This record gives sequence, C-alpha cells and structure tokens, in this order.
Amino acid sequence: MTTKPVKTLANKRVLLGVSAGIAAYKTPDLVRKLTELGAEVEVILTRNADQFVAPLALQAVSGRSVHNYAMTAESESGMGHIDLARWADVVLIAPATANVIARLCQGNADELLTTVCVATEAPLAVAPAMNQQMWQNPATEENIKTLAGRGAFILGPDSGEQACGEIGPGRMLQPIEIARRLGTHFQLGAMAGKNVMITAGPTWEAIDPVRGITNHSSGLMGYALAQAAVESGANVTLVSGPTNLSPPERAKAINVTSALDMHAAVFAEIDDQDVFIGVAAVADYRPVNSVTHKIKKNADEMTITMVKNPDILADVASHSKRPFCVGFAAETNDVIDYARGKLERKKLDMIAANHVGSSETGFGTPNNAITLITNDSVTELPKQNKYALARVLMNEIAKKLP
Repeated sequence: MTTKPVKTLANKRVLLGVSAGIAAYKTPDLVRKLTELGAEVEVILTRNADQFVAPLALQAVSGRSVHNYAMTAESESGMGHIDLARWADVVLIAPATANVIARLCQGNADELLTTVCVATEAPLAVAPAMNQQMWQNPATEENIKTLAGRGAFILGPDSGEQACGEIGPGRMLQPIEIARRLGTHFQLGAMAGKNVMITAGPTWEAIDPVRGITNHSSGLMGYALAQAAVESGANVTLVSGPTNLSPPERAKAINVTSALDMHAAVFAEIDDQDVFIGVAAVADYRPVNSVTHKIKKNADEMTITMVKNPDILADVASHSKRPFCVGFAAETNDVIDYARGKLERKKLDMIAANHVGSSETGFGTPNNAITLITNDSVTELPKQNKYALARVLMNEIAKKLP
C-alpha cells in the first residue's frame, strides 16, 4: 500500500527561481514534488534558463504562468516584483549556479529573480548545482558561507557523476530530497492537509426587498478561526453570511445571504471535509413569505408568519459522511448547561460556549472567552483577542481529531 506524503508544505507559497544550469531540466519534477507536499508554486526563470527547461512544462505542472528574467511594463502591471516578494513564504533557487550565488551575495538586482530576493522578507533556500571544480573554488565556498550566515537554507549539493563527465560534489539534490528538506524548515501545522469548513457571520432572512431579520454577529470569530486554520496548514472553506470583513487570502470564500443559502452551500461540499466548525449565527426562523415589492406602511400592526430554518450544524453532524463537528453556543445565561445540552442533542464532538450578553466579549467585540466542552472534558480558554483565541482553539480541535 502506498503511503500518502505528509503535507509539510501545506498552504506554503514557494517562489521557485530556476537559473541557467543543466540541472534545470529536473525542475518540472521539483514543482510536482513541492505541490504534492501541499505548496503553491510560482516560477521565475533567470536569463537563458529557458535554454535548459521549457517554460510551458513548468506552467503545466505549476498551473501558473511562468515569469521570465525581465521586469517589463506588462509584468509590473500584473504580479510585479514587489507582489512576488510579498507573496512568497520562501524563495527557493534550484538549480543555483555559481553565478547566481555570487550575485545574491552582492545584493544585485539586475533581473527579476535577484530583485525579488532583495525585496522579499521571506527566507531564501538555495540548491547549488555546478561543476565540482566550481563548487570547490574558494570564491564559491566563501559565497555559500555568506548566504548561510545571512540565514539562507543551503540544500546540498550532492556528489557523483556530473554532466561534464567529472565526478565530485556539485550535483543538485534530487527533486524529492529538495522538497523534503525544504519542508523540514517549516513547523508542520496542527491541521496540515486537513479540509476544514467554517460557517461565519449572520444570516439575513428577507421580509421584502429592503427589510429583513438578522442579528448582531459581526463574523469576526468565524473569520479569525478561518485565518487560524489556514495558518495551521488546513485547506479552508469559509461559508459566510453578510459581513464587512475580508476573508483570509488562502481560504476559499463562499458568500451567502439566508440560512437556506448557507445550508445549500455547506452541503454542496461537505463530503470532502475533515472538520466542520459552525460559528455562524444562523437565524432560527424565516418569514414564510418574502414579498417581491416593498411593503407600504399602512396598518398600525403587521403580522409576519415565521417558519423554522433547517439546523445546519445538526444536519452536518447526522450526515452519512460526517466530519468532526464543532459547534458554538452563544448564550446570555446558563451558558454551560445550554451548551452541554446542545452538544448532546446534536451529537457534536465539541462545542465552544461563550457568553454574548457581556460588553467585553461576544458579538461585535474584539475579544472573546470560551469554555470548550466535549463528552469527557471541559477546558476554559480565557478572554483574549479573537485571533489569538482562534489559534488556541484550532490547536485544541487538532488534539481531538482521530
């Protein structure tokens, strides 16, 4: 039985710089190995690198357009060098020729790749590839020491027969080894490779085109959890009701309005999820009829007949392909008792109980405090910023996963 690789590069962005050396022919395989470990890969070719590897091959395996050495007006109006520098979690140069290594040491910015290396705050990884005499040249040895002293990861080189027929150190490591070693430089996230779906925000149940029933949820806790899940290496789907928030850049965002919309969006993708976290403040009821024109103010009273909305969390928990289910219980009194009852009634794996009647925590505030309840444990997570709390909560969920 084949074992799936551990996704040590889950949600990591690797900017691969390919320089003009014979080992460049291995880079399509390197891109494949990086993506198998969960990475997103953008490729920059240095001058003449396309003489050793076809840009189309790299585009095919990365699924992205390949950047060449030049900084043109066209490239700078799209993903220019500053955007690439900010995009990357790591800049990997493979193969790294003696020439490129020397230019990196000097801080040259004479083409796109070297300019990105000067502009980025991301760590640099270098996989040297050159003739054994060049590798053992004192200038190259000093340059490698300089890069390592600045914090660069030096990956290799290997030793063996070279393209020129000589034998010795200087061969580029095999792609699978470069990808493996690069992955060891990142802390493996608690949710690496997991598919996590989170619902967030309020729902809006329309009465007419301008009026509706909603609640005070800002969506901040759900969005914070989505960010924490991304940071922990998960593939995140965020299903959100109407908010003023921007979703995490690396999450798949699905915007909905009503409870019925949210239910449909969740169940369109629930079969592929490992974890479901229901944070959204879903309206329990909706008007039986939503009229198509604005209701005029005529009578002194108006009666709206309501019907119960589907219970998204309970439906997910009873689904045939049930993920690990985490609920939220926003209560104003008897918080723990109500939350425990919800845990048992809906057959959840975990529930986060929080008091929303306080002016310091809950809806619309930057802070929150929750009590995390499972069938066999109660864990207090004290008041803190919602983003900090989300990271703690995500780690607690990861501990409970089968």
